[in-house]
Amino acid sequence: MSVGYIFLSLILIYFIILTVIYFAQRSLMYHPSENNFLDENKLNHKIKEIKISSDNELTSWYFKKNENFKTLLFFHGNAGNLENRIYKLNDLSKLNLNYLIVAYRGFSGNEGIPTELGIYKDARAAKYWLNLNNISDKNIILYGESLGTAVAIDLAKDHKFAGVILESPFTSMIKLSKKYYPWAPTGLLLKDKYETDKKIKKVFSPILILHGREDKIVPFEMGQELFKKANNPKYNYFIDNDDHMVDFNEELINSIRSFILSLK
Repeated sequence: MSVGYIFLSLILIYFIILTVIYFAQRSLMYHPSENNFLDENKLNHKIKEIKISSDNELTSWYFKKNENFKTLLFFHGNAGNLENRIYKLNDLSKLNLNYLIVAYRGFSGNEGIPTELGIYKDARAAKYWLNLNNISDKNIILYGESLGTAVAIDLAKDHKFAGVILESPFTSMIKLSKKYYPWAPTGLLLKDKYETDKKIKKVFSPILILHGREDKIVPFEMGQELFKKANNPKYNYFIDNDDHMVDFNEELINSIRSFILSLK
């Protein structure tokens, strides 16, 4: 077997792999049925399950504690359902906050296929639902978790919110994909790029970034880079021993509480 034949065979295999990745990329990126969070708990507070109209009806949970409190608009990550966030919601409900958490298209039983533009549309629909219920942007705090950080930043660049909280944020899906596929031209292949690093300078709401230094999914350096690029006022909670999902302990909750108190 000649060297040229082997070389051509390897090139062919390479392009076959790239083709498979290209057509399967969204199933690789979005995992609605995967539970990669802590064991599910029960809600320790009463919520109202609502449907928000986007391209499809979106299952959402609304918790109204006090109409004078600000409302947290929660955007989840790329895997799991709303129940997987109960442990976070139980702690957040102890703060002087209301919240709305929305499941994207294709998640938590919603119809549709998740895409970057589609999820951005779902996020805008959730914001408008709050607006229609007499909650103005100045009384909304955006909370993004992992993939949801890109969703929060995209929405924040077009509006002035009370604040933005980013948990384990990444700079862009292009750069993050290089961690997993260093041999692939992901900049050319990716349909959903989520380029947060190009948008964060357009955000003029106060920002709090939460990130664990031991994050094995999204490099901690990405959170650092976004913090450097963010406009003031900005705050961080960088913790030494936490992995991708930061530990919702008393120290973290106090950091969020202090951030809320700092908002006008």
